Amino acid sequence: MDGPPSPTVASAAIVSPSSPSHAAQLASNLRLLFLFLSKIPLLTQVAILHVLQLSEPSKYIDLRSNLVVSLIRSILTPANPRPISSVQKFTTRDTAIKGKIWISLYVTPPPPETDIRDALMKVVESMRDPSAKEGITRIPPFAHVEAEWTGYRAAASKRESLPNISEAAKYNEMVKECQEPTTVLYLHGGAYYLCDPATHRRPVRKLAQLTKGRCYSVRYRLAPQNPFPTALLDALVSYFTLLYPPPDAFHEAVKPEHIVFAGDSAGGNLCLALLQLLLQLRRTNSRIEWYGEQRAVPLPAGVACVSPWLDITHSTPPWHGEDPHPFDYLPKPRPEAMAKIPPCSIWPASPPRKRFYVDDDLATHPLVTLLMNRTWEGSPPVWMCTGWELLAYEDKALAMQLAADGVPLVFEEYEAMSHCFALFLERLPASQRCLESWASFIRSAVEDPTSIEARATTIKARTLEEVPLRVEELLEESLEEIQAAIYTP
Repeated sequence: MDGPPSPTVASAAIVSPSSPSHAAQLASNLRLLFLFLSKIPLLTQVAILHVLQLSEPSKYIDLRSNLVVSLIRSILTPANPRPISSVQKFTTRDTAIKGKIWISLYVTPPPPETDIRDALMKVVESMRDPSAKEGITRIPPFAHVEAEWTGYRAAASKRESLPNISEAAKYNEMVKECQEPTTVLYLHGGAYYLCDPATHRRPVRKLAQLTKGRCYSVRYRLAPQNPFPTALLDALVSYFTLLYPPPDAFHEAVKPEHIVFAGDSAGGNLCLALLQLLLQLRRTNSRIEWYGEQRAVPLPAGVACVSPWLDITHSTPPWHGEDPHPFDYLPKPRPEAMAKIPPCSIWPASPPRKRFYVDDDLATHPLVTLLMNRTWEGSPPVWMCTGWELLAYEDKALAMQLAADGVPLVFEEYEAMSHCFALFLERLPASQRCLESWASFIRSAVEDPTSIEARATTIKARTLEEVPLRVEELLEESLEEIQAAIYTP
């Protein structure tokens, strides 16, 4: 695979489409049944090793969590891969909206000016490595950018559908239940080519509930059809949509000090890329024409990322070697596996490239591989968590740089946990602890940013004991050494 997919790639299989035909639903259910039946020998082996305490995960997590992680790992490393368009379509199906959740759709139309895209492209070009091979950066076309306003619907039953009212009316009903002005701009994970706000409604709803605010979950355009910097343009347009609503918008302007960027995996990458883009625009005192007015480029109140993917090139040490990670389900890139993917209308790309998300000459661009940025000085507070996972090394590397650049940082490492564990292992005490910390940071960033104390901790899996870490000692290597390794093919 091109990169780390979100855990919802696998969990999407158990979510029913909103209005499928009976035959399609039956076929889907049969495929799922055969899939799970084929995994019984594997799951039996995992269970036996766990009960006998002969596997590493059995020392830290419960049997159910071990089985779930093992199942996802198996699903993400199929012997016979499906075409990318088929996998993408499967993980981007809409789902029935029921239960304690408000969803109100808003679609930002393309702005009448090109200034916001011109500003993005100017930053992209200015940050290119002058010693790298020259290439032409794609200029993404404008498009309608859809997002889901998401809130907690306290009085609804578990199976209750949304009322049959307009999107504006749903939004107004959602706002009535918001007790705080907190607005989370959410960017979902899925390796930039999978998933959708629909796959992430449960954790996004949870954030809305815990923060007592609301979320704006963006349906940004996916690769490989829309490679970098398309998703970043959609994220920037969505941020400006919150700050300066277009004429047809039904929401009020949101103050930047009430907005926190949040995301998981590739969505964490996109959050941090958007933050770095804003920092660059502010360093040049840029203003952007947006719907007829010159607009300032403010920073959000903070950024909060779960297991962000920071090295698109997979150059850091954990990605080397073929053995699976004992605590993670993410597959390591294998050329032979990529070669087995059946061709379809969207992959292989034309002209050919190695990665789904980005052209080869931009893989180390600082807005793609975030570890390549020279500075994060001036950033608002950042919260970041990771597990014992393939991405832990690069997450620690960025944490060291953020702290060295004076960014107020809350860094949490969760013992024995997999990639994005809190989003799908909801019963685990560590997951509950993680979600509460995530939401607590978001609340603090909006309500009382001075209360945020920079810290780094390890959270023990069974006891939730917090063990302080020295952020400058998270890795033995320096950032310069890590960046040099990224440059090496």
